[in-house]
Formats: sequence, structure tokens, C-alpha cells
Amino acid sequence: MPLSDLKVRNAAPSDRPYKLADSGGLYILVQPTGSKLWRLKYRFLGKEKLLSLGKYPDVGLAKARKDRQAAKELLAGGEDPGAVKRAAVQAKIAEQERTFSALTALFLEKQAKDGRAAATLSKNKWVLDMAGNDLGRMTVGSIRAADILAALKKVEARGIYETARRMKVLIGSVLRYGVSLGWIDFEPTASLRGALAKPPARNHSAITDPKEFGGLLRAIDGFSGQASNRIGLQLLALLYPRPGELRLAKWEELDLERRVWTIPAERTKMRRPHRIPLPDAAIDLLNELKALNSPGEYLFPSIRTWKKPISDATFTAALRRLGYTGEEATPHGFRATFSTLANESGLWNPDAIERALAHVESNAVRAAYSRSDFWDERVRMADWWSEYLEGLRKGSRIAPQ
Repeated sequence: MPLSDLKVRNAAPSDRPYKLADSGGLYILVQPTGSKLWRLKYRFLGKEKLLSLGKYPDVGLAKARKDRQAAKELLAGGEDPGAVKRAAVQAKIAEQERTFSALTALFLEKQAKDGRAAATLSKNKWVLDMAGNDLGRMTVGSIRAADILAALKKVEARGIYETARRMKVLIGSVLRYGVSLGWIDFEPTASLRGALAKPPARNHSAITDPKEFGGLLRAIDGFSGQASNRIGLQLLALLYPRPGELRLAKWEELDLERRVWTIPAERTKMRRPHRIPLPDAAIDLLNELKALNSPGEYLFPSIRTWKKPISDATFTAALRRLGYTGEEATPHGFRATFSTLANESGLWNPDAIERALAHVESNAVRAAYSRSDFWDERVRMADWWSEYLEGLRKGSRIAPQ
């Protein structure tokens, strides 16, 4: 006769364990201690097995019967209910071990195997450890966009906006790695687009006084460090590219015979190819550089391996070695120097100067009528700038002319 809830509730303990049967193999085991345990007896592949369904009254009669039905459905489908339950328990245990800290460790380990620079790994670990203060113990499957934003806002409140933005990117990278491992199905940082404050705009420090710039040029010429770093600073002054464009430049981009450097679209800020005319002084510097760094594809290979370029801090470090602080001069500042002095000369079309800097016209209507890259004028301007710098270097020319 099937059990009733009243009968189960009133079942009193005895000296020995005893069973009260329901139906379909379901029964409750009453222990001498008074505890009452649901059990389901079933057969799988000819063998009798027992499945625990929980403790009464945590699991009532109705829930025990529902679990019995679920087990019967698994058996009908050719699955062992006990094996399915054990697998679910193991998955739950594994999920509890899949914390953000654990995934971060795996992510950094992968970056190291991928050959990331030690400085990059150290910086990434520092930022991710900061994120771990809030997210570290959370299972990755439980992390929501709001949790990430709360951690980011703490960093943002300290005024270190760039670190907050870098943290967001790295958290997203860690969680995407979790997706690839099957730990989670998606990563939520995409929904935080625009949620962080933009860092205050800062102009790159630059020397725009001709006399002072001449002093910088002479200091660079006397640079006592690695010769390729000295050449790099000289090329930044002479060709005014973005520092990253020069740092990652490859010999295959240069046509010394035609005197042009073509930066591919994927490496320019505006994602369009950019040509730079090469004056005689640049050709001489590039030939000197090639004699120094001939084995590799990069103009400026790392001292550790010629298969990789120098770090993004190399040119900045060279300026600091010369005694110039970040408030006085930066690698990017050479562009501002060129723009200022070339415009002050009154010799060149402002649009030609903007094209030389790889700037794109922001006015859509005006841009539609200004498709020229002013190449011929830029070639003449490059030769003029080279001669002008030589005059500043010698202290014989101050005013642009």
C-alpha cells in the first residue's frame, strides 16, 4: 500500500533500521536515531542498485515520488540514474573549483607559453590581481557584468582611468579563455561598453622652440647607449611617424631605391596605408641601421630575439637616458614639433602637413573634395625638414624658412 505523508511523519524509530515501502522501488529507511532516508531500488543491466534521494523532511513524499519518476525516465532512456547523479555531483564540485583566480592562473600560464614578454606578463598579473580582490573567489559561471563593473569602478574612483580600462580588457580576455575551455558559455564584458569614464585627454609633451629642439637633436646625436636606439630617435625627428609605426616597421615596407616607406593599413591608426618620403638623411640612417640589424625582418629587433621588435618603452627610455623627463619630451612629441614648426614656416599647405602626419579630415564634406595625398609637396617638404633639422642641429638656423 502506497505511503502517505502522515504515515511517514509518524514513523517512530526502532531498535533496528526498518523500511516503509511506497511503490515502484521507492521506500523510506527509518534509522534507530530517528532519521528517515529516501531510497530507490532499481535494476540496471541486470544488476540491482540503490539510489539515495535525500532525507525526510528536507525531501517530502511528493518530491521523492517526482525523483523516482525522473529516475524511471532515465532508465527508459538507457541511462543509469546513479551514474547520472554522481556525474552531476562531480560537475558541481568542478564548478566550485572554477574560480576567477584559478582561470586567471591558467590564462597567464598560456600567455607565458605563447611567448609574451616578461614585462607584459608582470603588468597583466598586477592588473588581474587587482581584479581578483573582488572577483577572485567567485566561480566564473556566477560572474555577471554588474560584478565586473563594481570592481572597475573601485579602480576608476582612484583616478587611474587607463588601468580601469586595461582591467576591463584583461578580464574579458580571461573569461573568453574560460569560454574556450568550456568553463562558461559567454563572457559579459561586451555589455559594459561605454560604462567607464574616459580618461582626461593629455597632450604628448613636445619641444616646439627651435633652439631647444636643436639642443635635443644634438643630445640624440651624442647618445651613448645602443646605436639602434639613437637611430630610432633620429628617425622619429626626421620622419615624424607614430612611435609604434616605427617600432614595428619591417624592412619589406621600405623601398630605398624609390625612397619611400609604406606603412600597411593594419599598422596605422586610421587603418589605411600611409606613405612617407625618405630624404637623403633618412636613407643614410636606414643603411646604418641595416648594417647593425641585418638578420631580422624588423628595423628594431629586440635584443633578446631578432624575431620580435623592441618594446614600446624603448624610445621613451632612451629620451630619459638623455635627461629629458616626460614633461619635456616624448617619442610621440616629435610629431607635434614637426606640425608646429612646419605650419609656422608658412611654406606648406596645411593639408599637406596633415597628410604627412597621416591625419584624416574630420569634416566629411571637406574630405570628399580633398582626396589628394599631396605627395609631390610632401616630398619637397621632407627634404626641407631634413635640411631645417640640420640647421637646428648646428645652431645656424632658428626660424623655419
